[in-house]
Amino acid sequence: MQKISILNLIFFCLIISKSIAQKPNEKYQYNIHSATSSLNIDGVADDPAWESAEVANNFFMITPMDTSFSRALTDVKMCYDKDNLYILVVNYKPVKGSIIVESLKRDFSFGKNDNFLLFMDTFDDKTNGFSFGANAAGAPWDGQQGDGGTVDLSWDNKWVSAVKNDDDKWVWEAAIPFKSIRYKPGITRWGINFSRQDLTISEKSAWAPVPRQFPSASLAYTGVLAWDVPPPNPGPNISIIPYAATRLTKDYQKDTPNKYKPAIGGDVKIGLTPSLNLDLTVNPDFSQVDVDVQQTNLDRFELFFPERRQFFLENADLFANFGYATIRPFFSRRIGLGVPIQFGARMSGKINKNWRIGVLDVQTGSSDSQTPRNNYAVFALQRQLLARSNVRFIFVNKDATNYSPEQHQATNRYNRNIGAEFNLASAKNLWTGKVMMLKSFTPGKSTDDFTHAADLKFNKANFFWQWQHEYVGKNFNAEVGYVPNAVRMGYYKISPNIGYLFFVKNPKIISHGPKLISNVFWDKKFDLSDREFILSYNLNFINRATVAVWGSSNYVRLLRPFDPTNLGVGTLATGSEHNWKAVGFDIVSGPQNRLTYTASGIFGGYYQNGHRNNLRAELGYRVQPYVAITMAGNYNDIRLPEPWKRTQLWLVGPRVDFTFTNNLFFTTFMQYNNQADNINLNARLQWRYKPASDLFIVYTDNYLPENFRVKNRAVVLKFTYWWNL
Repeated sequence: MQKISILNLIFFCLIISKSIAQKPNEKYQYNIHSATSSLNIDGVADDPAWESAEVANNFFMITPMDTSFSRALTDVKMCYDKDNLYILVVNYKPVKGSIIVESLKRDFSFGKNDNFLLFMDTFDDKTNGFSFGANAAGAPWDGQQGDGGTVDLSWDNKWVSAVKNDDDKWVWEAAIPFKSIRYKPGITRWGINFSRQDLTISEKSAWAPVPRQFPSASLAYTGVLAWDVPPPNPGPNISIIPYAATRLTKDYQKDTPNKYKPAIGGDVKIGLTPSLNLDLTVNPDFSQVDVDVQQTNLDRFELFFPERRQFFLENADLFANFGYATIRPFFSRRIGLGVPIQFGARMSGKINKNWRIGVLDVQTGSSDSQTPRNNYAVFALQRQLLARSNVRFIFVNKDATNYSPEQHQATNRYNRNIGAEFNLASAKNLWTGKVMMLKSFTPGKSTDDFTHAADLKFNKANFFWQWQHEYVGKNFNAEVGYVPNAVRMGYYKISPNIGYLFFVKNPKIISHGPKLISNVFWDKKFDLSDREFILSYNLNFINRATVAVWGSSNYVRLLRPFDPTNLGVGTLATGSEHNWKAVGFDIVSGPQNRLTYTASGIFGGYYQNGHRNNLRAELGYRVQPYVAITMAGNYNDIRLPEPWKRTQLWLVGPRVDFTFTNNLFFTTFMQYNNQADNINLNARLQWRYKPASDLFIVYTDNYLPENFRVKNRAVVLKFTYWWNL
C-alpha cells in the first residue's frame, strides 16, 4: 500500500511539473506600435499607418494535418492609438474568386464559413480572453473566452469592422475600443493568436501552431503580443444601454382581451478598472433573445437549455462553470423563471494577475400569492495556480424576502450552497482535470447534504482517456443549480472513457479509431441502479465529414415511477429492472457544399422489453450570403406493451435566416412537437442601426397541431441604444 501511495504521489508530481512548463509558443512574438496616422475602417489596406506595421504570416496548418505550413496565405498587421486597437488581415484565396459562407449573420457558425478570428489573452494567464473576427462576407464575430479558450458568443460589445472582397483575396479591417475589452493595466505582453479557416481547401490554420486535437481558440497555444509601451488606460468607462419596449399579447384559449404592456429599463456597465466591471440592470427585458430549440423528452431527468440573456453572460464562466455539466451549484436560468426580474447587479473580472472575482445579486418579483419574491446572491473567487490551473470558491444564496409559512408551504425559506474546486490544466493542455466539493444548506436537512466529484483526462492527437467519479448525497439540494441526477436521492457514479485514432495517408480519410464510453450508477446501498456502455468506431474525413457507428448495452433499475413516453399514459413501477441493447450511427457532412446535412439513428430495445427506433436529421442549404435554410427533424417510433402500445413522436423545426446586410437580419423559426401538443412560430427582425444598438420586432404564435387554431400570440417592439460616456 505504501508503494502504491508513493507511485501515485510521483505520478501527480509529474503532471504538476508538466503544468508549470514554459509557454509552448513563447517564440512567436508580434511587436505592436502606435499608429503613425489616423485609420479609416473600410476593408481597404491603403492607410499610411499600415505601411510601418509589422507583418505576421507563415501560418501553420492545424487541420487536416498539423505538420506543415498552411496553403492559404495570410498577412496580419496590428497597431493602436489612445482609443482603439486596430487589425488588418489580408486573406489570400487559394482558389481565385472562391469563398464559402453561410450568411451575413453575426456570430456565425464557425464550421460553415471561411473566416478569420483573433484570440487575445489580455491578462496573459492562458485562461481568459476575448475573440473578434469576421467571415469572408463581412459578418462580425465577438465573444468572451474562459476556461482556457471556450468562446461564449452570447457576449456582445461595441466595435467596428469592414470586409472587402476581390478575386485574389478578402481583407478584414477592424477597430476594437479599449473600453470594450478588459485587460490588466501596466503589462506589456498579452497572449495572442490568429486563426484562419478556408473551406475551399478544407484547411484550418494559425499563426502560432496549435496541435490538431485542440481548437484554435486554445489560449495555451497563443503567441505573444509585445507592446512598445503598456496599453493606454481607457479612462472612465461607463456605458448606458436603455431600452423601450411594447408588448401586445392575446390568449385565444381563454378568450381574454388583448393585453398591452409598455416597458422601459436598461443596463449600465461601469469599468471600475480596465479589468474589473460592474453591471447594473433595472427591469430587464429579454424578449429579443432566440427561442429555445425544443427537445423530445424521453429522459427521466430534467432537460438542459442554455442561458442566452445578456446580463448574465460577461465572465459567466466564474459563476456558471463551477462543477460539472450535471453538477452545477449555479444555473442562471433558475432566476426569473416565470417571474419578473426587478433589478440586478454584477461585479466581475480580474483583481490582479492571479485573482478573479464575481459577485452577483438579483431581486425577482412574484407571479402570485403562492410564489415568494426571491433574492439571489452569488459570490465566486478564483486563484490562478501554476501555469494554467486554478482553485475556485463559490457561495450561492437564495432567500425568500417575503416568506410566509402559511402562504409559501411549497417552497423553502432559503437554500444555500458553498463549494471549492481545483482545476488542473497543463501548459500544453495534454492533462486536464478537476476535484470539487459542494455542501448545501436547506431548512430541515442537515445530514448527507454534500457532493464530491473528480476527473482526470489525458488527450493526445491519437489517444485519450478519462476517469470521472461522482458522489451526491441524498439531501444535497441546489435550488439555483442544475443537478438533474439528484432526483436519485443520493448516488455514486463512475465514468471511465478511452479512445484511439489511427492516422492514415489516404486521399479522403484522415483518421479512424474506436472509443469506449461508460457510465455506471449505484444507489446509497451500493446496489447497481444504472449501467451504460457505448462502443463506437469513428471515421474522420479530410473534408471535415465524420461518420460513427456504435453499439450500446443498458441496464436501469427505476428509483421512482417513470412514464417511458412522457405522455401521461402510464408509469413503470419503482424497483422494476430493464435491460436492452441498441445500435446506431452518426453522420456529419463536410461544410463546403451549399447543401449540408447531419443524420443520426438509434435502433434497438427500450424499457419493459419494448423497442425504439429513432431517426434525427438536419438539412441545410445556403444561398450565400443572404439566405440560410435549415430543416431539422426528430422521429421516435416506440413500441411497448399495454397501456402504451405504439407511440410515434415527431419534432420538426424549419428555420430560415435572411441576412439582407451586415446590419439587417430576419429569422423565422417554426417548431412542431406532438409530444407537447404544440406548434410554435417565432419571427424576429433586427436592425442594428448603430454598433451594439438595435431595433427588434418579434412575433410569436403557438398553435394546436390538430386544427392549427391559435392558442396564444405575442408581438413585441423593442428599441435599444448603447451610449458610451
